[in-house]
Amino acid sequence: MTDRIVRIAAGSGGRIDSPLGVLQHLASPVPPDYIVFDHMAEAMMSAFLIEMGRDPGAGWSQPFLDSHLLPWLDRILARGIRVITNAGGLNPHAAAAALKARAAQLGLHPRIGVVSGDDLRPQLAALGLEGHCDMFSGAPWPDQVIAANAYFGAFPIAEALDRGAQIVLTGRVVDSALTLGPLIHEFGWQRGDLDRLASGTLAGHLLECGAQATGGTFTDWLDLPGLDDIGFAVAECRADGSFVVTKPEDTGGAASIGTVAEQALYEVSDPAAYAVPDVICDFSGVTLSQIGPDRVAVRGARGRAPSGCYKVCAISDEGWKAVGLLPVIGTRAADKARRMAGAIFARTARLVAELGLPEPMATHSELFGAGELTPHAPGGNAQAAEALARLVYRTRDARAARLFATECAAICLNGSAGTLFSPLAPAISPSHLLFCFLLPRDRLAPQVTVDGETIVLAPEAATVPPAPEPPRPAVDERPGGGPAQVSLVDLAWVRSGDKGNLFNLAVIAREADYLPHIRAALTAGAMAEWMAHEFDDPARREVIRHDAPGLNALNFVLAETMRGSTGTNLRMDLAAKGMGQQLLDFPVPVPEALARQLRARAPG
Repeated sequence: MTDRIVRIAAGSGGRIDSPLGVLQHLASPVPPDYIVFDHMAEAMMSAFLIEMGRDPGAGWSQPFLDSHLLPWLDRILARGIRVITNAGGLNPHAAAAALKARAAQLGLHPRIGVVSGDDLRPQLAALGLEGHCDMFSGAPWPDQVIAANAYFGAFPIAEALDRGAQIVLTGRVVDSALTLGPLIHEFGWQRGDLDRLASGTLAGHLLECGAQATGGTFTDWLDLPGLDDIGFAVAECRADGSFVVTKPEDTGGAASIGTVAEQALYEVSDPAAYAVPDVICDFSGVTLSQIGPDRVAVRGARGRAPSGCYKVCAISDEGWKAVGLLPVIGTRAADKARRMAGAIFARTARLVAELGLPEPMATHSELFGAGELTPHAPGGNAQAAEALARLVYRTRDARAARLFATECAAICLNGSAGTLFSPLAPAISPSHLLFCFLLPRDRLAPQVTVDGETIVLAPEAATVPPAPEPPRPAVDERPGGGPAQVSLVDLAWVRSGDKGNLFNLAVIAREADYLPHIRAALTAGAMAEWMAHEFDDPARREVIRHDAPGLNALNFVLAETMRGSTGTNLRMDLAAKGMGQQLLDFPVPVPEALARQLRARAPG
């Protein structure tokens, strides 16, 4: 087996990400072999659909060309770096045509590959008659489905690379496939190399969010150096599946056990059953080792045969969503903001009734600056002289949304003193619900196009014999607790993220000896009680706790907490990125000796 190392670098963690990562990788004395650009999220499919409604040639990520690729394309090609991205969105061939034309204007002619076939819009009518139910909630097929895309895996990307593509643009693929595809191409991994495919998937999962494996959104953000130039993650991968997470030299942030562990469990439900099209991954026994400054060795991912289905995400038209921001200053600003919010909803209701328009499907208000979003944080801020109210109105009728937006703006003229004119005008946008289901793999055939030549890959088997789940790693069952009490943040790192109508909340012990105390205190019931205010129906709280003993971690899944999905969620934290922050002050009983030790370490 070769000892060759393939270096894959994260270029972006989303459409809005900074292009600084590209500059870092180009400046590296040892350039990466690949840069992967993740420009997709479940909410982005809705954005692409809206853009295509205005321009049939749109529906892909324009910032990929404008910010992340074209300004540096000459240097990327000169250094022999290949590029993989899902920025093709709903229209990858249009993205490839735009890239080809604009690169030619620069005198550059890269060999471009496209992976397509995931777009199921031509089949929507037939799919609607087949009785598909949401794979998470069991809800029936929605009435107004306007788009659907299957999540392809990594082998079509590898095929495009095999055919000489220097840049590969895909439609909807799982995010980790952007990294797994090059590894399949470079090392010749086959479909039966399940442990290696699982390891490559984990490498891709760690890279897919850009700098989040190297300090972005890290619990201990205050301790990180150089956040103005945070290093974007790099995976140094070997043919046996092992890899090291690092970052470019002389950049900020850190590649540490904490930063990597947080990202490893981000947006994961059961760590022992993380399903992607190419493999079902078991990350529960994954171990991390700090083998040098900003170098974390990752080992222990295991894989078993994938299911015979693709995950498909459909988008349903759920009307309109209007959002207004209301800045308020002065004595009792929080009370004032709440009263003005109530007035706006009441005024809108009167106008809607007078005009015979439908009542809203949902309304929501939340207050920034008064501790409402972090109810367990010590101290609160109820007496603040400044507050910002965020008001949301969801309706089937665009006219009602416009009325609500008008009232949000008008309140500064006829509301209380200190209600300011907002510099941000109320925003009205389509409201889209995400609906996910499974579709047999033999229904779809991925297509790979390189320089205008298209091949259709053979559909994969629809039925795969279920692979038995291997024994899970032993869980540390030592008793925990004690007479003293500390905050969870003293003992653990925390990371949260959404998936459809649920979010996960990972808790990683800073030291293995801390885990029994965390495990004893933070039961599923305790989590449900602490986070009760986040459930769609607080009376029906559902929390599942999973163990990831290799990472010294617990992973919680909180169901029915996202008001449907990011497209219909009315809260500011649309994608549950801040949920973990609410858990940092959770009280954990510990022995007095440990409490003294932690207090001695605390600054100040």
